[in-house]
Amino acid sequence: MLPLERSGASPHPPLPREMEEQLTGFLRYLDAERSASPHTLANYGREVREFLAFLARQGVRSCGQVDREVLRAYLAWLGAQGYARGSVARRVAEVRSFGSYLQREGWLAGSPFLGLRAPKQGRRLPDVLSVEETVALLGQPDLRTPQGLRDRTVLEVLYAGGLRVSELVGLDLTDVDLERGEVRVLGKGDKERVALLGEPARHWLRAYLSEGRPKLAGAARGEEAVFLNRWGGRLTARSVQTLLRQYTIMAGLDKHITPHVLRHTFATHLLDGGADLRVVQELLGHAQLSTTQVYTHVSRSQVRAVYLRAHPRAQKGEEQAAESRG
Repeated sequence: MLPLERSGASPHPPLPREMEEQLTGFLRYLDAERSASPHTLANYGREVREFLAFLARQGVRSCGQVDREVLRAYLAWLGAQGYARGSVARRVAEVRSFGSYLQREGWLAGSPFLGLRAPKQGRRLPDVLSVEETVALLGQPDLRTPQGLRDRTVLEVLYAGGLRVSELVGLDLTDVDLERGEVRVLGKGDKERVALLGEPARHWLRAYLSEGRPKLAGAARGEEAVFLNRWGGRLTARSVQTLLRQYTIMAGLDKHITPHVLRHTFATHLLDGGADLRVVQELLGHAQLSTTQVYTHVSRSQVRAVYLRAHPRAQKGEEQAAESRG
């Protein structure tokens, strides 16, 4: 068994030239073939390099030398660093993907990386807002200002369309069809889909485009983005996250609400209202139905909570309690 390094060991040594070349090729593949986001590329670059540096410190100079013993040592090392289960699972998935790339490109005849398994982790249900909390949040922006009108529209479109924040800030004027209540968005992997907007979201989007956006645009008439910042440029995802934190506090909600929480809320409220799971999958732009199925667990948990609170025979009442004591 290879000796494990202690946490806090010396910084990563330079990688062997072959490993450096393989990592560079892998990142280029993710960028060109998988349309990975800059955030994803940064994570993969940092964490796959961490794995390769571990190999180098263990005396492994080529990925062809990797075997089950080395991979078990790597898992043990991850555990010794105190990484959360989710972080370990992410690193394992990245290393497996890297191994598949090496095999596909002919660097490896087979991939022992596929035998790498992360420890099982419990399914974490996404955070969602109740209908009342959602209404409270939507009502916070000051509609007397162009920024407030924009912010109300941002919140309405995120919730009504189930958009990712990147999809929202990427919207151009030509992507909006107010008559049909549709917006064309570019999702993960550059996959295009049509998101639907209900009448309230259409109302606020119409008001923003006619009254708020022209004031934000000012002299910058060439900008095609739907949502503009105060200087007339495209609104950023970071700005949306910031305004959402502000309105969460103003609404008195003791929750950490992100744009993705509104996407979770969109899906859960649809299922609570009786929507078919495959319809929700299509609206969210999920490639796999299994990704959408997590929302059925959220919906069931909320149904159970309502049942226990509302049904007169759902819990042991005073009469049953007295009988059990007697």
